[in-house]
Amino acid sequence: MVAGRNRIITIANQKGGVGKTTTAINLATALAAIGERVLIVDLDPQGNASTGLGIDRKNRSRSSYDLLIGDHGILDVVQETAVPNLYIVPSTMDLLGIEMEIAQQSDRVFKLKKALAERDAFQFSYILVDCPPSFNLLTMNAMAAAHSVLVPLQCEFFALEGLSQLLETVDQVRRSVNPQLDIQGIVLTMFDSRNNLAQQVVNDVRTHLGEKVYHTLIPRNVRVSEAPSYGKPAILYDLKCAGSQAYLQLASEVIQRERQRLAA
Repeated sequence: MVAGRNRIITIANQKGGVGKTTTAINLATALAAIGERVLIVDLDPQGNASTGLGIDRKNRSRSSYDLLIGDHGILDVVQETAVPNLYIVPSTMDLLGIEMEIAQQSDRVFKLKKALAERDAFQFSYILVDCPPSFNLLTMNAMAAAHSVLVPLQCEFFALEGLSQLLETVDQVRRSVNPQLDIQGIVLTMFDSRNNLAQQVVNDVRTHLGEKVYHTLIPRNVRVSEAPSYGKPAILYDLKCAGSQAYLQLASEVIQRERQRLAA
């Protein structure tokens, strides 16, 4: 990454249970493992990204809520994780009430963008924003602040229906608040090679969206599912499992796409 610049990637899908937080944690870990300095901003009130990286709820005295409210700057709310080069702004349940608190403010959609525009944020080469599974003011803040959106998509029957809604949302944000917003890529998750339907979903998505879809398929993997209960990314929990190896491949694809963007 070029010195003095960073890339903000929002990880979003309005549908829950698609591997969004798992992707945020493990992609960030993979990027950190190859030398990038990475920050996760947990914008989901459930705080699963924070829990999955071993940040106990009682240790979240400052959080993404404080960042959005403007009470604290980025370095005041960042916490180290057990992964070298990987940091997180944890989430708390306070986020549930933030829409009511800032709804009347003219810059309500740009709170995160303003916080991440601070000079201190440029010490991170990648900032990944984990969104709640809905399109609300938190997701709008994430998309308004981002350079691009990464979309995890579960290999199941209703995947394309949910994807079309999300792409419409990205178009809406691009037209209204962030003209530079781009689709970084679509990552197919929970792939089961024994399931004919899963392969059909992969074929359909690739047919409709072509190069927007990453080559890497994230498999359905027990070790990846177990890792969060130990407060670890799968890559730290079991590096050799198929899921961990897939996220390392995905990180390589993400970096390659970012280099192509910089060159362009």
